[in-house]
Amino acid sequence: MSALVAISITTAILSGIWGWVAVSFGLLAWAGFLGCTSFFAAPQEGVKGLLISLITNLSGVFWAMVILTLSDYISLEIIGYVLTGVVTLFMCLQAKQTWLAYIPGTFIGSCATFASNGDWQLVIPSLMLGGLFGFCMKWSGLWLKERCEPKASEPTAPELSRLEESQLDTGKTR
Repeated sequence: MSALVAISITTAILSGIWGWVAVSFGLLAWAGFLGCTSFFAAPQEGVKGLLISLITNLSGVFWAMVILTLSDYISLEIIGYVLTGVVTLFMCLQAKQTWLAYIPGTFIGSCATFASNGDWQLVIPSLMLGGLFGFCMKWSGLWLKERCEPKASEPTAPELSRLEESQLDTGKTR
Protein backbone atom coordinates (compact mmCIF):
# COMPACT_ATOMS: atom_id res chain seq x y z
CA MET A 1 0.00 0.00 0.00
CA SER A 2 1.38 3.40 -0.93
CA ALA A 3 1.79 6.18 1.61
CA LEU A 4 -0.84 8.21 -0.28
CA VAL A 5 -3.46 5.46 0.01
CA ALA A 6 -2.66 4.77 3.67
CA ILE A 7 -2.78 8.46 4.63
CA SER A 8 -5.98 8.87 2.60
CA ILE A 9 -7.65 6.07 4.55
CA THR A 10 -6.65 7.39 7.98
CA THR A 11 -7.48 10.96 6.95
CA ALA A 12 -10.97 9.87 5.90
CA ILE A 13 -11.58 8.09 9.20
CA LEU A 14 -10.18 10.88 11.37
CA SER A 15 -12.00 13.57 9.37
CA GLY A 16 -15.29 11.93 10.29
CA ILE A 17 -14.22 11.72 13.92
CA TRP A 18 -13.13 15.38 13.86
CA GLY A 19 -16.53 16.42 12.51
CA TRP A 20 -18.22 14.60 15.39
CA VAL A 21 -15.80 16.03 18.00
CA ALA A 22 -16.26 19.57 16.69
CA VAL A 23 -20.05 19.38 16.79
CA SER A 24 -20.05 17.64 20.18
CA PHE A 25 -17.89 20.33 21.79
CA GLY A 26 -19.27 23.34 19.93
CA LEU A 27 -16.09 23.94 17.95
CA LEU A 28 -15.76 25.23 14.39
CA ALA A 29 -15.31 22.13 12.21
CA TRP A 30 -14.18 24.23 9.24
CA ALA A 31 -11.53 25.99 11.35
CA GLY A 32 -10.29 22.59 12.49
CA PHE A 33 -9.91 21.55 8.88
CA LEU A 34 -7.91 24.74 8.29
CA GLY A 35 -5.61 23.72 11.16
CA CYS A 36 -5.30 20.25 9.65
CA THR A 37 -4.53 21.68 6.23
CA SER A 38 -1.98 24.04 7.75
CA PHE A 39 -0.14 21.06 9.24
CA PHE A 40 -0.18 19.06 6.00
CA ALA A 41 1.21 22.05 4.06
CA ALA A 42 3.84 22.97 6.68
CA PRO A 43 7.44 23.06 5.41
CA GLN A 44 8.65 20.76 8.20
CA GLU A 45 7.65 17.19 9.03
CA GLY A 46 6.58 15.57 12.28
CA VAL A 47 6.31 17.31 15.62
CA LYS A 48 8.38 20.28 14.44
CA GLY A 49 5.97 20.80 11.53
CA LEU A 50 3.03 20.58 13.91
CA LEU A 51 4.54 23.14 16.28
CA ILE A 52 5.43 25.55 13.47
CA SER A 53 1.92 25.22 12.07
CA LEU A 54 0.27 25.81 15.46
CA ILE A 55 2.52 28.74 16.39
CA THR A 56 1.99 30.51 13.07
CA ASN A 57 -1.77 29.87 13.21
CA LEU A 58 -1.82 31.48 16.65
CA SER A 59 0.18 34.44 15.40
CA GLY A 60 -2.38 34.88 12.63
CA VAL A 61 -5.18 34.97 15.19
CA PHE A 62 -3.23 37.64 17.07
CA TRP A 63 -2.71 39.80 13.97
CA ALA A 64 -6.36 39.52 12.95
CA MET A 65 -7.40 40.66 16.41
CA VAL A 66 -5.02 43.62 16.12
CA ILE A 67 -6.74 44.64 12.89
CA LEU A 68 -10.25 44.08 14.27
CA THR A 69 -9.54 45.90 17.54
CA LEU A 70 -7.86 48.91 15.96
CA SER A 71 -10.55 49.10 13.27
CA ASP A 72 -13.09 49.83 16.01
CA TYR A 73 -11.28 53.13 16.63
CA ILE A 74 -11.01 54.17 13.00
CA SER A 75 -13.86 56.07 11.43
CA LEU A 76 -12.30 56.68 8.03
CA GLU A 77 -12.60 53.57 5.85
CA ILE A 78 -9.40 54.20 3.89
CA ILE A 79 -7.38 54.21 7.14
CA GLY A 80 -8.72 50.71 7.87
CA TYR A 81 -7.28 49.51 4.57
CA VAL A 82 -3.94 51.14 5.34
CA LEU A 83 -3.99 49.44 8.76
CA THR A 84 -4.61 46.08 7.08
CA GLY A 85 -1.63 46.68 4.80
CA VAL A 86 0.66 47.64 7.67
CA VAL A 87 -0.35 44.62 9.75
CA THR A 88 0.10 42.36 6.72
CA LEU A 89 3.63 43.73 6.41
CA PHE A 90 4.35 42.63 9.99
CA MET A 91 2.72 39.25 9.38
CA CYS A 92 5.28 38.66 6.64
CA LEU A 93 8.26 40.27 8.39
CA GLN A 94 7.84 38.01 11.42
CA ALA A 95 9.03 35.20 9.14
CA LYS A 96 12.60 36.27 9.98
CA GLN A 97 12.07 34.21 13.14
CA THR A 98 12.46 30.48 12.48
CA TRP A 99 9.32 29.42 14.34
CA LEU A 100 7.27 32.10 12.53
CA ALA A 101 8.70 31.52 9.05
CA TYR A 102 5.65 29.60 7.76
CA ILE A 103 3.76 32.61 6.37
CA PRO A 104 0.76 30.63 5.03
CA GLY A 105 0.15 29.34 8.57
CA THR A 106 -0.08 32.93 9.78
CA PHE A 107 -2.59 33.82 7.07
CA ILE A 108 -4.65 30.69 7.80
CA GLY A 109 -4.98 31.73 11.46
CA SER A 110 -5.82 35.28 10.46
CA CYS A 111 -8.43 34.27 7.88
CA ALA A 112 -10.07 31.85 10.33
CA THR A 113 -10.37 34.69 12.83
CA PHE A 114 -11.93 37.05 10.29
CA ALA A 115 -14.30 34.30 9.10
CA SER A 116 -15.50 33.78 12.68
CA ASN A 117 -16.12 37.51 13.16
CA GLY A 118 -13.27 37.73 15.63
CA ASP A 119 -14.38 34.86 17.89
CA TRP A 120 -10.80 33.98 18.79
CA GLN A 121 -11.91 31.99 21.86
CA LEU A 122 -13.55 29.51 19.47
CA VAL A 123 -11.03 29.75 16.64
CA ILE A 124 -7.98 28.91 18.76
CA PRO A 125 -9.12 25.51 20.11
CA SER A 126 -10.60 24.63 16.72
CA LEU A 127 -7.35 25.40 14.87
CA MET A 128 -5.20 23.70 17.52
CA LEU A 129 -7.23 20.49 17.66
CA GLY A 130 -7.49 20.49 13.88
CA GLY A 131 -3.71 20.70 13.62
CA LEU A 132 -3.38 17.84 16.08
CA PHE A 133 -5.86 15.79 14.06
CA GLY A 134 -3.79 16.53 10.93
CA PHE A 135 -0.69 15.25 12.70
CA CYS A 136 -2.57 12.11 13.75
CA MET A 137 -3.87 11.61 10.21
CA LYS A 138 -0.39 11.59 8.74
CA TRP A 139 1.23 9.64 11.56
CA SER A 140 -1.44 6.93 11.55
CA GLY A 141 -1.30 6.75 7.75
CA LEU A 142 2.44 6.16 7.79
CA TRP A 143 1.94 3.58 10.55
CA LEU A 144 -0.70 1.81 8.42
CA LYS A 145 1.60 1.80 5.39
CA GLU A 146 4.39 0.27 7.43
CA ARG A 147 2.08 -2.38 8.90
CA CYS A 148 0.85 -3.37 5.44
CA GLU A 149 4.31 -3.74 3.91
CA PRO A 150 5.63 -7.30 3.71
CA LYS A 151 8.45 -8.19 6.06
CA ALA A 152 11.92 -8.33 4.52
CA SER A 153 12.12 -12.08 5.13
CA GLU A 154 8.70 -12.75 3.56
CA PRO A 155 8.54 -12.86 -0.24
CA THR A 156 5.97 -10.64 -1.90
CA ALA A 157 3.19 -12.08 -4.08
CA PRO A 158 5.09 -11.45 -7.36
CA GLU A 159 8.22 -13.03 -5.87
CA LEU A 160 6.21 -16.07 -4.76
CA SER A 161 4.74 -16.36 -8.23
CA ARG A 162 8.19 -16.28 -9.87
CA LEU A 163 9.52 -18.75 -7.30
CA GLU A 164 6.69 -21.19 -7.96
CA GLU A 165 7.15 -20.85 -11.74
CA SER A 166 10.87 -21.55 -11.46
CA GLN A 167 10.20 -24.58 -9.28
CA LEU A 168 7.70 -25.91 -11.83
CA ASP A 169 10.23 -25.39 -14.63
CA THR A 170 12.85 -27.44 -12.77
CA GLY A 171 10.36 -30.05 -11.61
CA LYS A 172 10.76 -29.12 -7.94
CA THR A 173 7.66 -28.55 -5.83
CA ARG A 174 7.14 -27.94 -2.18
